This record gives sequence, C-alpha cells and structure tokens, in this order.
Amino acid sequence: MNRIEIRQLTKDYGTNRVVDHLTFDVLPGRVTGFLGPNGAGKSTTMRLLLGLERATSGTATIGGRRFTDLQAPLYEVGALLDPQAPRGGRTARDHLLVLAAGNGIAKARVEAVLEQAGLASVARRRVKTFSLGMRQRLGIAAALLGDPGVLLLDEPTNGLDPEGIIWIRELMRALAAQGRTVLVSSHLMAETASFADHLVVLGRGRLLADTSIREFIDARSTPRVRLRTSDPDGLRAALEHQGFRLDAAEDGRWTVDGIQAEAVGALAAREGVPLLELSDERASLEQAYLDLTAGRAQFSSSAA
Repeated sequence: MNRIEIRQLTKDYGTNRVVDHLTFDVLPGRVTGFLGPNGAGKSTTMRLLLGLERATSGTATIGGRRFTDLQAPLYEVGALLDPQAPRGGRTARDHLLVLAAGNGIAKARVEAVLEQAGLASVARRRVKTFSLGMRQRLGIAAALLGDPGVLLLDEPTNGLDPEGIIWIRELMRALAAQGRTVLVSSHLMAETASFADHLVVLGRGRLLADTSIREFIDARSTPRVRLRTSDPDGLRAALEHQGFRLDAAEDGRWTVDGIQAEAVGALAAREGVPLLELSDERASLEQAYLDLTAGRAQFSSSAA
C-alpha cells in the first residue's frame, strides 16, 4: 500500500531533460537514501511524485495511485521539501493548526507533533524568528502531522544541531521499522550511511544505482584486511602460499589486499598463527559515490 513506483518517468524543460526515463521502487520497511550530484533530478523527481510538476511522460505513484488522486493526502504522504515555506508571521502552532484544519486532523495531533519535534516550548513564537534548524523541525512536524505511511524528506538534517541530527536519524529508522516508506534526499554521505538501508542514485536525470548500501560499497571496493599478529613471518609464509602478500602498515599493523577477514582468520587458525586484531577495510559511502558519479555532475570544481 505504501510502495512508491516510478515508471519511465521523464521531465523536460524545453530542450533540457532533467529526469530521463527513471524506473525504480521505494519499498516500505526501510530508509532509502536518494543521492546524486546537484542537477541530477532528485528534487524534480520528488516534485513530480507530489504532483507539483507535470511529467513529460511516465508515471510516479504511491500505492498505485497518483498523489493528486489521493482522497486524504496528508494522512498518506508527508513531505519536507522547503523549510522556508511556512508564513513568517504565523506561530509554529498556528501553521500546523491551519494544515490540520484543512485536512480534518484533530488539534491534539498538532500538540503531539510539536512535542515530537522538540518545538512545544516555542510553539507560540512566530516562524520568522526561527533559526534554519527550528524551521527544519517545523517542516518535519508538518510532514508527520497526518501520521502518514510515506515520508519524503529533502535534506532533513540541513541546519540541525548534533542533537537534532541524532533525533531525525532515529526518527527515520523508527518510522521504517513501523513498516512505513521513507525516502530521504541528501548530499551528506557520512550522514546517509548512518541511517539508510538502501540507495537510489541519480546522475544527470538517469538511474545509476538501485541497491543496498552494503552492495553499493562492496561493488566499488577492493577487498582488504587490516590485522596485527605476533608472528608476521609465519603469516606471510602462509599467505604467500595462497598467492597473497602481507604489507606493512602504520602502528605495527599489516594489510592484505584481495582477501576478506574471514578467510585470513581461517588460514591463520589452520597454520597456528596468532592474530591480535583482524578486520575488513571497506571504502566509505562517499568514496563509492564519487567513484560512481565521476563525470556525471552538472557542476564540478577543478583542483587549485
């Protein structure tokens, strides 16, 4: 019911194609990170999904229906696209009360989301006095207002302090654990790696990847093991017999390329070589992302 389905979605602005025959699904029960360089088409795809733009061709549906066909959209889909959208002259509570009244949502729910977003103590302050982080929290509160099964969040950590980042990270995970569909657009790779289970990556309007984070990173990483041992000579001989080389690293550690920790551990145990430390080294999400999107950014910097 909460499944997002994008099928051959295309959007042209004159001769400029911003979204190019996209096809992917966003499934409930997991947080999906929506990544891509500036100009990749992420925000446009979200706007097409929410009926704020009209597709040139293709479809974008939620539970098999277009957003514009939903009977009570706020109950089904919550979205954060622009934290600057609320009128500055309204208080935070009044902003949410207007949304609630227009969608048949009880006033008690307004108080609940203000509390959940950490805004209860400033609910009577005018939005124009809010910092970017406070506006971000208000936007998230508005997205949660109808207790929807689908959440679309564009850069939700923007402007948040460390406590706020931890809060939204845990919130997204909790919502997914409840079986909701959570799609999160972000430019922060390290932050995305901390909350996302799955990735959809765009480049110049096209789909570049639709996979789990682990598979995404592993596909762009060379296996490497980092270890410490009290018998490097014995381990070196055992590894060379299998076609691998033991290389010195910093702090008395060693590395082995092209093999995983499980295989090194089994080999060391068989040969009676003691291991004091053993771990796999994997590329970061940022490294894997840059490897995939190299040459696909609309704007890129040159080295100084």
